[in-house]
Amino acid sequence: MEEKPKFKTVQEVVAANEGLPERYLQQLTGDHEDQPLNGPVPEMDIPSIDLSLLLSFSEEGQQELSKLHSALSKWGVVQVMNHGITEAFLDKIYKLTKQFFALPTEEKQKYARDIGNVQGYGSDMIFSDDQILDWIDRLFLTTYPEDQQHLKFWPEVPTGFRETLHEYTMKQHAVIGQFFKGMARSLDLEDNVFLEMHGENARMDTRFNMYPPCPRPDMVIGAKPHGDGSAFTLLLPDKDVEGLQFLKDGKWYKAPIVPDTILINVGDLMEIMSNGIYKSPIHRVVTNREKERISVATFCVPSPDKEIQPVEGLVSETRPRLYKTVKKYVELYFDSYQQGLRPIEAALI
Repeated sequence: MEEKPKFKTVQEVVAANEGLPERYLQQLTGDHEDQPLNGPVPEMDIPSIDLSLLLSFSEEGQQELSKLHSALSKWGVVQVMNHGITEAFLDKIYKLTKQFFALPTEEKQKYARDIGNVQGYGSDMIFSDDQILDWIDRLFLTTYPEDQQHLKFWPEVPTGFRETLHEYTMKQHAVIGQFFKGMARSLDLEDNVFLEMHGENARMDTRFNMYPPCPRPDMVIGAKPHGDGSAFTLLLPDKDVEGLQFLKDGKWYKAPIVPDTILINVGDLMEIMSNGIYKSPIHRVVTNREKERISVATFCVPSPDKEIQPVEGLVSETRPRLYKTVKKYVELYFDSYQQGLRPIEAALI
Protein backbone atom coordinates (compact mmCIF):
# COMPACT_ATOMS: atom_id res chain seq x y z
CA MET A 1 0.00 0.00 0.00
CA GLU A 2 1.40 3.40 -0.96
CA GLU A 3 1.96 6.07 1.65
CA LYS A 4 0.51 9.58 1.37
CA PRO A 5 2.84 12.60 1.41
CA LYS A 6 4.21 13.71 4.77
CA PHE A 7 2.06 15.18 7.51
CA LYS A 8 3.17 17.52 10.32
CA THR A 9 4.60 15.92 13.44
CA VAL A 10 2.53 16.26 16.62
CA GLN A 11 5.13 18.61 18.11
CA GLU A 12 4.73 20.87 15.05
CA VAL A 13 0.93 20.75 15.42
CA VAL A 14 1.24 21.79 19.07
CA ALA A 15 3.76 24.57 18.26
CA ALA A 16 1.49 26.00 15.49
CA ASN A 17 -1.19 26.60 18.17
CA GLU A 18 -4.00 26.30 15.61
CA GLY A 19 -6.20 23.99 17.64
CA LEU A 20 -6.61 20.24 17.39
CA PRO A 21 -6.89 18.89 13.81
CA GLU A 22 -9.81 16.50 13.25
CA ARG A 23 -7.37 13.91 11.89
CA TYR A 24 -6.56 12.99 15.51
CA LEU A 25 -10.10 12.61 16.85
CA GLN A 26 -11.12 9.01 17.54
CA GLN A 27 -14.56 7.87 16.38
CA LEU A 28 -15.48 6.38 19.71
CA THR A 29 -18.14 3.69 19.64
CA GLY A 30 -20.40 2.33 22.34
CA ASP A 31 -17.87 -0.36 23.35
CA HIS A 32 -15.77 2.26 25.17
CA GLU A 33 -18.57 3.67 27.29
CA ASP A 34 -17.76 1.68 30.44
CA GLN A 35 -14.06 2.66 30.17
CA PRO A 36 -13.66 6.13 28.59
CA LEU A 37 -10.27 6.81 26.97
CA ASN A 38 -9.07 9.04 29.81
CA GLY A 39 -10.97 7.27 32.60
CA PRO A 40 -9.39 5.43 35.54
CA VAL A 41 -8.44 1.80 34.92
CA PRO A 42 -7.26 -0.92 37.34
CA GLU A 43 -3.57 -1.88 37.49
CA MET A 44 -2.36 -5.15 36.01
CA ASP A 45 -1.21 -7.78 38.47
CA ILE A 46 2.01 -8.96 36.83
CA PRO A 47 5.13 -10.27 38.57
CA SER A 48 8.72 -9.03 38.37
CA ILE A 49 10.93 -11.85 37.11
CA ASP A 50 14.55 -12.04 38.24
CA LEU A 51 16.46 -12.61 34.99
CA SER A 52 19.66 -13.48 36.86
CA LEU A 53 17.88 -16.50 38.44
CA LEU A 54 15.81 -17.59 35.43
CA LEU A 55 18.46 -19.89 33.94
CA SER A 56 19.92 -21.14 37.21
CA PHE A 57 19.11 -24.79 37.96
CA SER A 58 18.09 -23.87 41.50
CA GLU A 59 14.81 -23.97 43.36
CA GLU A 60 14.58 -20.17 42.99
CA GLY A 61 15.14 -20.58 39.25
CA GLN A 62 12.22 -23.00 39.07
CA GLN A 63 10.03 -20.50 40.91
CA GLU A 64 10.96 -17.76 38.44
CA LEU A 65 10.19 -20.06 35.47
CA SER A 66 6.83 -20.88 37.00
CA LYS A 67 6.05 -17.15 37.51
CA LEU A 68 7.13 -16.45 33.93
CA HIS A 69 4.86 -19.19 32.53
CA SER A 70 1.91 -17.94 34.54
CA ALA A 71 2.36 -14.27 33.53
CA LEU A 72 2.96 -14.91 29.82
CA SER A 73 0.06 -17.34 29.46
CA LYS A 74 -2.32 -15.06 31.39
CA TRP A 75 -1.22 -11.54 30.39
CA GLY A 76 1.54 -11.91 27.79
CA VAL A 77 3.49 -9.30 29.79
CA VAL A 78 6.11 -9.38 32.53
CA GLN A 79 8.49 -6.99 34.33
CA VAL A 80 12.14 -8.07 34.29
CA MET A 81 14.61 -7.09 37.02
CA ASN A 82 18.30 -7.93 37.57
CA HIS A 83 18.71 -7.78 33.80
CA GLY A 84 22.30 -6.58 33.90
CA ILE A 85 21.62 -2.98 32.76
CA THR A 86 22.17 -0.39 35.49
CA GLU A 87 19.50 2.11 36.47
CA ALA A 88 21.98 4.93 35.69
CA PHE A 89 22.37 3.62 32.12
CA LEU A 90 18.59 3.33 31.60
CA ASP A 91 18.27 6.91 32.90
CA LYS A 92 20.84 8.00 30.34
CA ILE A 93 18.76 6.45 27.49
CA TYR A 94 15.67 8.21 28.81
CA LYS A 95 17.45 11.60 29.09
CA LEU A 96 18.97 11.37 25.60
CA THR A 97 15.53 10.55 24.16
CA LYS A 98 14.02 13.55 25.93
CA GLN A 99 16.86 15.79 24.70
CA PHE A 100 16.44 14.61 21.11
CA PHE A 101 12.73 15.44 21.01
CA ALA A 102 13.42 18.84 22.63
CA LEU A 103 15.72 19.85 19.73
CA PRO A 104 14.54 22.48 17.22
CA THR A 105 12.41 21.03 14.38
CA GLU A 106 15.05 21.75 11.72
CA GLU A 107 17.66 19.73 13.68
CA LYS A 108 15.31 16.73 14.05
CA GLN A 109 14.31 16.96 10.37
CA LYS A 110 17.90 16.05 9.42
CA TYR A 111 16.88 12.51 10.41
CA ALA A 112 13.40 12.59 8.82
CA ARG A 113 12.21 9.29 7.40
CA ASP A 114 11.57 8.95 3.67
CA ILE A 115 8.03 8.43 2.42
CA GLY A 116 7.25 4.71 2.45
CA ASN A 117 10.07 3.91 4.88
CA VAL A 118 9.66 3.42 8.64
CA GLN A 119 13.27 4.24 9.55
CA GLY A 120 13.99 7.75 10.76
CA TYR A 121 12.24 10.58 12.58
CA GLY A 122 8.67 11.77 12.09
CA SER A 123 5.08 10.71 12.45
CA ASP A 124 3.77 7.23 11.70
CA MET A 125 3.00 6.13 8.15
CA ILE A 126 -0.16 7.58 6.61
CA PHE A 127 -1.85 5.41 4.00
CA SER A 128 -5.23 7.09 3.52
CA ASP A 129 -6.89 10.49 3.78
CA ASP A 130 -9.32 9.24 6.41
CA GLN A 131 -6.74 7.47 8.60
CA ILE A 132 -7.11 8.65 12.20
CA LEU A 133 -3.68 9.65 13.48
CA ASP A 134 -2.01 8.69 16.74
CA TRP A 135 -0.74 11.48 19.02
CA ILE A 136 2.89 10.39 18.76
CA ASP A 137 6.19 11.41 17.19
CA ARG A 138 8.90 8.82 16.92
CA LEU A 139 12.43 8.00 15.87
CA PHE A 140 12.62 4.45 14.49
CA LEU A 141 16.04 2.81 13.97
CA THR A 142 17.18 -0.69 13.06
CA THR A 143 19.97 -1.23 15.59
CA TYR A 144 21.05 -4.84 14.91
CA PRO A 145 22.70 -6.48 12.97
CA GLU A 146 25.18 -3.72 12.15
CA ASP A 147 24.94 -4.23 8.38
CA GLN A 148 21.27 -3.21 8.54
CA GLN A 149 21.86 0.04 10.41
CA HIS A 150 21.19 3.21 8.42
CA LEU A 151 23.46 5.60 10.30
CA LYS A 152 22.16 8.66 8.41
CA PHE A 153 19.07 8.39 10.66
CA TRP A 154 21.09 8.05 13.89
CA PRO A 155 21.20 11.47 15.61
CA GLU A 156 24.60 13.08 16.10
CA VAL A 157 22.94 15.48 18.55
CA PRO A 158 22.50 15.17 21.51
CA THR A 159 26.16 14.26 22.01
CA GLY A 160 26.66 10.61 22.84
CA PHE A 161 23.32 9.44 21.40
CA ARG A 162 24.86 7.11 18.81
CA GLU A 163 27.44 5.58 21.14
CA THR A 164 24.93 5.09 23.94
CA LEU A 165 22.41 3.48 21.58
CA HIS A 166 25.07 1.09 20.29
CA GLU A 167 25.93 0.13 23.88
CA TYR A 168 22.24 -0.25 24.79
CA THR A 169 21.74 -2.51 21.76
CA MET A 170 24.50 -4.88 22.87
CA LYS A 171 23.20 -4.95 26.45
CA GLN A 172 19.67 -5.68 25.20
CA HIS A 173 21.03 -8.40 22.89
CA ALA A 174 22.25 -10.30 25.95
CA VAL A 175 18.85 -9.88 27.68
CA ILE A 176 17.04 -11.14 24.55
CA GLY A 177 19.13 -14.33 24.43
CA GLN A 178 18.47 -15.06 28.10
CA PHE A 179 14.76 -14.34 27.80
CA PHE A 180 14.33 -16.62 24.76
CA LYS A 181 16.03 -19.41 26.69
CA GLY A 182 13.94 -18.73 29.80
CA MET A 183 10.71 -18.91 27.77
CA ALA A 184 11.81 -22.22 26.21
CA ARG A 185 12.72 -23.69 29.58
CA SER A 186 9.43 -22.52 31.12
CA LEU A 187 7.64 -24.63 28.47
CA ASP A 188 9.88 -27.69 29.12
CA LEU A 189 11.64 -27.25 25.79
CA GLU A 190 15.34 -27.34 24.89
CA ASP A 191 16.92 -23.93 25.69
CA ASN A 192 17.72 -22.85 22.12
CA VAL A 193 14.55 -23.94 20.34
CA PHE A 194 13.09 -20.41 19.97
CA LEU A 195 16.47 -18.78 19.35
CA GLU A 196 17.16 -21.19 16.47
CA MET A 197 13.79 -20.54 14.85
CA HIS A 198 14.29 -16.79 15.33
CA GLY A 199 17.60 -17.02 13.43
CA GLU A 200 21.18 -15.80 13.76
CA ASN A 201 20.53 -12.66 11.73
CA ALA A 202 17.50 -11.67 13.75
CA ARG A 203 16.87 -7.95 13.75
CA MET A 204 16.39 -5.44 16.54
CA ASP A 205 14.38 -2.28 15.83
CA THR A 206 14.39 0.45 18.46
CA ARG A 207 11.65 3.03 18.52
CA PHE A 208 11.94 6.21 20.61
CA ASN A 209 8.46 7.54 21.34
CA MET A 210 7.30 11.02 22.33
CA TYR A 211 3.68 11.66 23.31
CA PRO A 212 3.27 15.46 23.77
CA PRO A 213 0.66 16.83 26.19
CA CYS A 214 -2.75 16.56 24.51
CA PRO A 215 -5.71 18.98 24.91
CA ARG A 216 -8.32 16.20 24.48
CA PRO A 217 -7.18 12.96 26.18
CA ASP A 218 -10.83 11.83 26.07
CA MET A 219 -10.84 11.91 22.24
CA VAL A 220 -7.24 11.40 21.11
CA ILE A 221 -5.06 8.28 21.49
CA GLY A 222 -1.26 8.08 21.76
CA ALA A 223 -1.02 4.65 20.12
CA LYS A 224 -4.06 2.82 18.79
CA PRO A 225 -4.85 -0.67 20.15
CA HIS A 226 -2.51 -3.24 18.57
CA GLY A 227 -0.49 -6.39 19.17
CA ASP A 228 3.24 -6.29 18.31
CA GLY A 229 4.56 -7.94 15.15
CA SER A 230 7.73 -9.03 16.97
CA ALA A 231 8.73 -12.22 18.78
CA PHE A 232 8.70 -10.01 21.87
CA THR A 233 9.26 -6.36 22.73
CA LEU A 234 11.45 -4.77 25.41
CA LEU A 235 10.02 -1.53 26.71
CA LEU A 236 11.61 1.19 28.78
CA PRO A 237 8.48 3.05 29.91
CA ASP A 238 8.29 6.60 31.27
CA LYS A 239 9.17 6.49 34.98
CA ASP A 240 6.77 9.28 35.93
CA VAL A 241 3.88 9.34 33.46
CA GLU A 242 1.43 6.47 33.02
CA GLY A 243 -0.23 5.78 29.69
CA LEU A 244 0.46 2.18 28.61
CA GLN A 245 -2.59 -0.09 28.93
CA PHE A 246 -3.22 -3.76 28.11
CA LEU A 247 -6.50 -5.42 27.17
CA LYS A 248 -7.58 -8.57 29.02
CA ASP A 249 -11.02 -10.20 28.82
CA GLY A 250 -12.50 -7.09 27.21
CA LYS A 251 -11.19 -4.66 29.86
CA TRP A 252 -8.24 -2.25 29.88
CA TYR A 253 -5.61 -2.37 32.65
CA LYS A 254 -2.68 0.00 33.19
CA ALA A 255 0.88 -1.28 33.30
CA PRO A 256 2.55 -0.65 36.68
CA ILE A 257 5.60 1.61 36.81
CA VAL A 258 8.35 -0.36 38.58
CA PRO A 259 11.76 1.38 38.86
CA ASP A 260 14.80 -0.34 37.33
CA THR A 261 12.78 -2.95 35.41
CA ILE A 262 12.28 -3.54 31.71
CA LEU A 263 8.76 -4.45 30.64
CA ILE A 264 8.65 -7.32 28.14
CA ASN A 265 5.53 -8.22 26.19
CA VAL A 266 4.99 -11.19 23.92
CA GLY A 267 4.57 -10.39 20.21
CA ASP A 268 2.55 -12.20 17.55
CA LEU A 269 5.50 -14.35 16.45
CA MET A 270 6.08 -15.80 19.92
CA GLU A 271 2.35 -16.53 20.16
CA ILE A 272 2.75 -18.51 16.93
CA MET A 273 5.97 -20.27 18.05
CA SER A 274 4.40 -21.20 21.41
CA ASN A 275 1.29 -22.48 19.59
CA GLY A 276 -0.89 -19.97 21.41
CA ILE A 277 0.27 -20.79 24.96
CA TYR A 278 1.95 -17.40 25.36
CA LYS A 279 -0.36 -14.57 24.29
CA SER A 280 0.46 -11.48 22.23
CA PRO A 281 -1.57 -8.89 24.14
CA ILE A 282 -3.48 -5.98 22.61
CA HIS A 283 -2.19 -2.73 24.09
CA ARG A 284 -2.56 1.01 23.60
CA VAL A 285 -1.20 4.30 24.93
CA VAL A 286 -3.54 6.99 26.23
CA THR A 287 -2.63 10.68 26.25
CA ASN A 288 -2.14 13.14 29.09
CA ARG A 289 -3.37 16.75 29.25
CA GLU A 290 -0.49 18.15 31.33
CA LYS A 291 2.57 15.99 30.75
CA GLU A 292 4.59 14.66 27.85
CA ARG A 293 5.45 10.98 27.97
CA ILE A 294 8.60 9.28 26.66
CA SER A 295 9.23 5.58 26.07
CA VAL A 296 11.76 3.42 24.23
CA ALA A 297 10.68 0.11 22.69
CA THR A 298 12.91 -2.53 21.10
CA PHE A 299 11.28 -5.11 18.83
CA CYS A 300 12.90 -8.52 18.26
CA VAL A 301 12.22 -9.50 14.65
CA PRO A 302 13.24 -12.88 13.14
CA SER A 303 15.69 -13.24 10.24
CA PRO A 304 13.76 -12.59 6.99
CA ASP A 305 14.69 -16.03 5.62
CA LYS A 306 13.25 -17.83 8.65
CA GLU A 307 9.90 -19.58 8.64
CA ILE A 308 8.04 -19.11 11.91
CA GLN A 309 5.68 -21.83 13.07
CA PRO A 310 4.59 -23.60 16.27
CA VAL A 311 7.58 -25.58 17.65
CA GLU A 312 7.19 -29.35 17.54
CA GLY A 313 7.23 -29.92 21.29
CA LEU A 314 4.10 -27.78 21.73
CA VAL A 315 1.90 -29.55 19.17
CA SER A 316 0.11 -32.73 20.23
CA GLU A 317 -3.17 -34.57 19.91
CA THR A 318 -4.48 -32.72 22.95
CA ARG A 319 -3.14 -29.38 21.68
CA PRO A 320 -3.35 -29.40 17.87
CA ARG A 321 -1.44 -26.89 15.76
CA LEU A 322 -3.25 -23.52 15.74
CA TYR A 323 -1.14 -21.47 13.31
CA LYS A 324 0.15 -21.68 9.75
CA THR A 325 3.81 -21.12 8.89
CA VAL A 326 4.61 -17.44 8.30
CA LYS A 327 7.56 -15.66 6.71
CA LYS A 328 8.43 -11.92 6.50
CA TYR A 329 5.54 -11.30 8.87
CA VAL A 330 6.69 -7.79 9.77
CA GLU A 331 6.07 -6.51 6.21
CA LEU A 332 2.46 -7.67 6.38
CA TYR A 333 2.23 -6.26 9.88
CA PHE A 334 2.80 -2.54 9.16
CA ASP A 335 -0.01 -2.38 6.58
CA SER A 336 -2.41 -4.18 8.90
CA TYR A 337 -1.51 -2.02 11.91
CA GLN A 338 -2.46 1.27 10.27
CA GLN A 339 -5.77 -0.24 9.15
CA GLY A 340 -6.49 -1.42 12.68
CA LEU A 341 -6.39 -5.10 11.65
CA ARG A 342 -4.70 -7.97 13.50
CA PRO A 343 -2.33 -9.75 11.10
CA ILE A 344 -2.08 -12.77 13.43
CA GLU A 345 -5.70 -13.60 12.60
CA ALA A 346 -4.57 -14.34 9.03
CA ALA A 347 -2.09 -16.89 10.45
CA LEU A 348 -4.74 -18.95 12.26
CA ILE A 349 -5.45 -22.37 10.76
